Amino acid sequence: MSSLSRELVFLILQFLDEEKFKETVHKLEQESGFFFNMKYFEDEVHNGNWDEVEKYLSGFTKVDDNRYSMKIFFEIRKQKYLEALDKHDRSKAVEILVKDLKVFATFNEELFKEITQLLTLENFRENEQLSKYGDTKSARAIMLVELKKLIEANPLFRDKLQFPNLKNSRLRTLINQSLNWQHQLCKNPRPNPDIKTLFVDHTCGQPNGARAPSPANNPLLGSLPKAGGFPPLGAHGPFQPTPAPVPTPLAGWMSNPSTVTHPAVSGGGGIGLGAPSIPAALKHPRTPPTNPSVDYPSGDSDHVSKRTRPMGISDEVNLPVNVLPVTFPGHSHSQAFNASEDLPKTVIRTLNQGSSPMSMDFHPVQQTLLLVGTNVGDIGLWEVGSRERLVLKNFKVWELSACTMPLQAALVKDPGVSVNRVIWSPDGSLFGVAYSRHIVQIYAYNGGDEVRQHLEIDAHVGGVNDLAFSHPNKQLCVITCGDDKTIKVWDAATGAKQYIFEGHDAPVYSVCPHHKENIQFIFSTALDGKIKAWLYDNLGSRVDYDAPGRWCTTMAYSADGTRLFSCGTSKDGESYIVEWNESEGAVKRTYQGFRKRSLGVVQFDTTKNRFLAAGDDFSIKFWEMDNVQLLNSIDADGGLPASPRIRFNKDGSLLAVSANENGIKILANSEGMRLLRNYDTLSYDASRTSEASKPAINPISAAATSAGLADRGASVVSIAGMNGDARSMGDVKPRMTEESNDKSKIWKLTEINESSQCRSLRLPENLRATKISRLIFTNSGNAILALASNAIHLLWKWQRSDRNSSGKATASVSPQLWQPPSGILMTNDVTDSNPEEAVPCFALSKNDSYVMSASGGKISLFNMMTFKTMATFMPPPPAATFLAFHPQDNNIIAIGMDDSTIQIYNVRVDEVKSKLKGHSKRITGLAFSHVLNVLVSSGADAQLCVWNSDGWEKQKNRFLQIPAGRTPTAQSDTRVQFHQDQIHFLVVHETQLAIFETTKLDCVKQWVPRESSAPITHATFSCDSQLVYASFLDATVCVYSAVNLRLRCRINPTAYLPANVSGSNVHPLVIAAHPQEPNQLALGLSDGGVHVFEPLESEGKWGVPPPVENGSASSVPAAPSVGASGSEQAQR
Repeated sequence: MSSLSRELVFLILQFLDEEKFKETVHKLEQESGFFFNMKYFEDEVHNGNWDEVEKYLSGFTKVDDNRYSMKIFFEIRKQKYLEALDKHDRSKAVEILVKDLKVFATFNEELFKEITQLLTLENFRENEQLSKYGDTKSARAIMLVELKKLIEANPLFRDKLQFPNLKNSRLRTLINQSLNWQHQLCKNPRPNPDIKTLFVDHTCGQPNGARAPSPANNPLLGSLPKAGGFPPLGAHGPFQPTPAPVPTPLAGWMSNPSTVTHPAVSGGGGIGLGAPSIPAALKHPRTPPTNPSVDYPSGDSDHVSKRTRPMGISDEVNLPVNVLPVTFPGHSHSQAFNASEDLPKTVIRTLNQGSSPMSMDFHPVQQTLLLVGTNVGDIGLWEVGSRERLVLKNFKVWELSACTMPLQAALVKDPGVSVNRVIWSPDGSLFGVAYSRHIVQIYAYNGGDEVRQHLEIDAHVGGVNDLAFSHPNKQLCVITCGDDKTIKVWDAATGAKQYIFEGHDAPVYSVCPHHKENIQFIFSTALDGKIKAWLYDNLGSRVDYDAPGRWCTTMAYSADGTRLFSCGTSKDGESYIVEWNESEGAVKRTYQGFRKRSLGVVQFDTTKNRFLAAGDDFSIKFWEMDNVQLLNSIDADGGLPASPRIRFNKDGSLLAVSANENGIKILANSEGMRLLRNYDTLSYDASRTSEASKPAINPISAAATSAGLADRGASVVSIAGMNGDARSMGDVKPRMTEESNDKSKIWKLTEINESSQCRSLRLPENLRATKISRLIFTNSGNAILALASNAIHLLWKWQRSDRNSSGKATASVSPQLWQPPSGILMTNDVTDSNPEEAVPCFALSKNDSYVMSASGGKISLFNMMTFKTMATFMPPPPAATFLAFHPQDNNIIAIGMDDSTIQIYNVRVDEVKSKLKGHSKRITGLAFSHVLNVLVSSGADAQLCVWNSDGWEKQKNRFLQIPAGRTPTAQSDTRVQFHQDQIHFLVVHETQLAIFETTKLDCVKQWVPRESSAPITHATFSCDSQLVYASFLDATVCVYSAVNLRLRCRINPTAYLPANVSGSNVHPLVIAAHPQEPNQLALGLSDGGVHVFEPLESEGKWGVPPPVENGSASSVPAAPSVGASGSEQAQR
């Protein structure tokens, strides 16, 4: 339904309310689901009209939509049940129990049993938890307070609790205005017209009713449903482009396609996927066809970098786009001086999607409509001109029962899902979404905000890495590729599988469908760097070539289909854009200008048959297709991640660029500015200033899908933490490391000496707690779990409240030290020896349901809800000293031992699968990378080892270089933690912080404190890997920019320790970073205390980053003494 149609419903609701159609008002509220009338809901609850309460709610949510909805329905049905018991109506109570409450048994069987047992009591108030239950009226009032909180917190009710601010009788006013306008159009208007009907247009010239209603003059009823939209485009709508004549056939690469007869190849043929000659292209300008059955080009050879536009469609589709700015081979370079003026370089809009954009695509016809997919599975549709988000869809499997069992199991184990690709069909009537878990969803789009579910396909085992539309045999198809090493072709109308192409030996990363003359084909690239080509038959791949970089590569044609390009990044960070000679399968030219080591997988796009663009080095870089030298580079006013995602609109006048803080920047050239001028509003300057000024940058950003594929960003990146946590980065807010500094200002280290200079909170004490040995935030971000040296676990939970609407951990509101009703504690098994001497360790499951933990004795598995011990295993010796869950399988655990071995243990079958030997002292750190498929281990021997996580063989090892003059203690731990790019990792030792690159095990950055300063006790990346937090034995906490390990802020002990406690007596043993808030950290202290820290709200971040020196590239190796300038060392 379009936004104007939605507003019409509100006008009708106002009209019905004013006319006292009370029942009808609430019926329309419920049926439309646009406005939840809290007053009406409260009245019905107070009156105990439970059937009406649930019926009204059903217009907005169902029981199983989310946990808030489940709790809402549970509270209502529980109240209904208790009221029946209070009236001693046992039969009614049993009926409610069976019909209404049994549905909750699958989620909490113990609670259902407890509710059932109330039947056995004479008065249910005998139950301790219900002892304070008063009379029915007061109970309903108390429940209502809880229900209102749940409804306000439920995302399904967002924007539905406030009725628009309308003037009285707005619908009548609009109708009167319409009638006045109709009266002005009368040929012979009478002074006092007698209007007797609204069913037809008014006229004074003849009796009303004599004319048929004119849709053109009836905006209220005629055009309103489609207002703000555009004509519906069918699968063969009126704006399909005709193909440019292609005189040359598929040659070279497509050797031996036995099912295709080949015309002779012309001498000038390009890449076997030949190029049209210049005369052919100019003689036959492409115009919108009138024949709906025309065989037009494939809708999308687009895929690029996971993100290029449909390449098969001509740039001139029904748009006032000039046909001439096309660069042909031999095109004069004398134009280079003004070429960049055609490029969109001016930031004209800044949007905030709410989660990190992974893929974007502009509508092929309505060029200011932008489709966005994000790292948490959200889909957004933006009208860029008005800055209005027309549609927001959260990820949901439409029909779980129809999905394969592996997918159902995977979603239960870890519901986190990222979007890998969004793309429009050639005519814009459909769009497809490829997810990091099995699924492809196709939506139908009818203009405005009218989006409906069309197809859901369980397409691949693992991630679906790319998606494209194509038109073989004049039939619209969907092409997908995935982690299961296959490419599949599906009927876009029915979802029927038409072809499956097998032959790749690694996950397939991208697809690029195209056609030459009457030959339709698909290029595909895989993570081993292989490029293959397929015809729509079952005869296998026609080519097998290596892409430059041999890792993440995407391919794209120029918009006129004549030139083929690819863009790729190697595992070492070397990036390439090349043009191919199709007939020879060889690289024709290689474009220059990339950062020496790209900090992530570079994305690219093409436009106007003339330019190439790529996101690299926190900027957008442009090339002319005929010139390998870099044409231009812009930073879009700063705030871009290391490798931003980019997307041109069809005519190249707008460019969407992903930014930090979940942002999207829209860049425009002069044509784009004209395109958006209609939407400019008075608030433009203010909104742009406020949004564009936010800090941003994301230095090392690539990510991975479930099968170890580098997918596009921080979404499904698993971070193997310093405490053994492997967490999804779904809600991470990327932030800036190197904000642009005003060079005229002298940079100064931020010192925090007083509690008033930051927000800090000491969590409620537990008298039994001794020193805090391990500390972690839960993955949801609303709790902190600690393991004390006496083997007891402590859990603090934050609740939603007026002061903390998100319910997330914060230093502004004190949490509750949580225990289950049973009062039991999660206590580890200990040996007879002193537990204080044991090495504690724990790891948290991705969904926060379980914690695996050890304190020198057996390993225990605890249920985080009930604190019950689910299992114990592996009694010492040897004792476990570090634990890490495998990122793809929670049943596989890597266990570091005090005898220097690492055991790979399968919990399900209770069996050690492998024992890894390579260290000489106990294991002190483990971290998985599912991009590289490796496990990195560290030990008290100051050694780093890299193990292949498929066969578990050792690939590399290296000893840390201990700085001269520093003698580590016998108990000195070495910790490791992967950066969110899953390629670099942080090493923490009492003598240094260092960043290593995994494949070569090279140290690329190092920070060493001065000899006289206190040792490092612990350190961790912030959740977005932009900062490093470190704690020291003198109770100091330091914050570094991760990109260059330069100190930017120091929190001194006086800021958080009482005056009577000195840093020499109490110090932090462990430090933890919040999983979604990059500037929030927590400390575990030697006195059993836990502190949470955040910068002042007015500051927003920890200090100012130091000036970048010589680019300060994180990939440039540093000498052991480098990393801290002399002044920093003196300060430490």
